[in-house]
Amino acid sequence: MLEALAQLETSGLAELGSAADAAALEQWRIAYLGASGKVKAALGGLKDVPKDQKPAVGARANEVRTKLEEAFKVRQSALGGNGAAAASGPMIDVTEPGLLHATGLGREHIITRVRNELVEVFARMGFGVAQGPELEDDDHNFIKLNIPAEHPAREPIDNFYIDDPADKSQGPPRMLRSQTSTVQIRVMETQKPPIKIVAPGRVYRPDEVDATHSFMFHQIEGLYIDRGVSMADLKSTLLHFARGYFGPDAEIRLRPSYFPFTEPSAEFDMKIALRPDQPPRWIELGGCGMVDPAVLEMCKIDPEEWSGFAFGFGIERLAMGKYGIPDIRMLFANDLRFLRQL
Repeated sequence: MLEALAQLETSGLAELGSAADAAALEQWRIAYLGASGKVKAALGGLKDVPKDQKPAVGARANEVRTKLEEAFKVRQSALGGNGAAAASGPMIDVTEPGLLHATGLGREHIITRVRNELVEVFARMGFGVAQGPELEDDDHNFIKLNIPAEHPAREPIDNFYIDDPADKSQGPPRMLRSQTSTVQIRVMETQKPPIKIVAPGRVYRPDEVDATHSFMFHQIEGLYIDRGVSMADLKSTLLHFARGYFGPDAEIRLRPSYFPFTEPSAEFDMKIALRPDQPPRWIELGGCGMVDPAVLEMCKIDPEEWSGFAFGFGIERLAMGKYGIPDIRMLFANDLRFLRQL
């Protein structure tokens, strides 16, 4: 073993001396000092050395490794390299401008762009922006939205629960929020009226994925609390939004509906052509209504003095209507051919 180590040292130094450029030097480093190199193999052979000879052989092996490593550094410096794979040839001018066409310019994703467009439209109507956590509790996701314990919307099959809702020992169960209405509750808990905000964000529901549904999607909720707010204010706000975002010819309609947290409640529809070759048709964009007095009371807002409206839209559906996208799955496929069209 000692003779093999001596031969390894001799041959290594000889071959190192003949390395004439950075490429040859890198080949030598891989052959001798690399993870599968000759030095590593020699050290691995210590397990076969008799026990009484291991101290001497081990010391000699470390000596050979150190000599070769130091000789490599000296040779590397002599060749003008400062790294294991120093490139030969002229130096690269790192201050020279790059070529833009080599990679192309990035842009905002269509969901981010539509979110920002929506916030801008509502900002022109005086709405601020509020944010809230995506991991919510039962209190904000259901109770303070006037959704009773027996309501089917609270079933585990319709929510992504983090805690077992049947286990009462751990307190109120947590879940991924199923609606951005939770942000409205948090705002009403911490701010005194008048309140005028929109709350964009991600929500989660275990829906089956198809052309118009996904288990994760984006909503934008609106809330206006003030004295003397009426259903006429709600319809006027939605009409101004639709014409401000889709153009002056936008058509909307409100259909009577039911939501636990608004009374009266309505579905908000708009005429949209999802494809250029199809005529416009009525598409449901979301729900709206006057904030239920019970919700105001749970947030310690006097319903005898204050009233308000709330609305919520699916951002994906608005994007599909604005840009003629026929399938929601296209928004999350990360296909550059599709993204570059928008």
